[in-house]
Amino acid sequence: MQGATIQLVGEVAHYLATVMRRRIGDKIELFNGHDNSFIADIIEVSKKRVIAMLISVARQRVLPPDIWLLFAPIKRTRLDFMAQKATELGARQIAPVDTDFCQVSRVKTDRLRANAIEAAEQTGRLDIPEIGAFETLEDRLQNWPEDRIILFCDEMLAGADEKPDMLASLKNIKGRKAALLIGPEGGFSEKERTRILRCPEVIQISLGPRILRSDTAALAALSLYQAVCGDWHHSS
Repeated sequence: MQGATIQLVGEVAHYLATVMRRRIGDKIELFNGHDNSFIADIIEVSKKRVIAMLISVARQRVLPPDIWLLFAPIKRTRLDFMAQKATELGARQIAPVDTDFCQVSRVKTDRLRANAIEAAEQTGRLDIPEIGAFETLEDRLQNWPEDRIILFCDEMLAGADEKPDMLASLKNIKGRKAALLIGPEGGFSEKERTRILRCPEVIQISLGPRILRSDTAALAALSLYQAVCGDWHHSS
């Protein structure tokens, strides 16, 4: 790809030319979410397009641990925030699911992807999380991959006298493909809890003695996963 020219149009061109005021001869770093990033020279700038020539590889693309985030969608502003922060925290897939107590009937997945791309750019992440389609929890579980364990963040455990040892549970699945499942603000229904617990590989985890908001729970769970199973530490 070295020596190839890349044409940037639309919002990206506007951002480079108008917001960042990049000019001919300036160097920029480019990535596409699938390959390494490249250093490129800008060779043409206009209001509608920017053309850059690839010079050399800037950084090698390294995938984060294989963790998905499944959640019942919430209000738009907090939904944008969740997509951004889940990207920053290394989620490989971000998927909204429709649950019995979900208060949202429609999700703009293209907006979620735009937020994920922006977060990846800001944090230097070279891959972009897959955005799953908005579908019912039942449909999602029916097509669940056999090699991926479900980490069921069960708010019903917050008031339980005996809670599972969450850190021990996470240590036991280190290296496995996993998915965090977060419910809506009203929690999961009993029917849903029964259905989730029937899945072949599912671990109930508690996020402490307090019932957290959905967006807080998602970020807390992702942080804990990365600290125990993820890339927040050096491999031994």
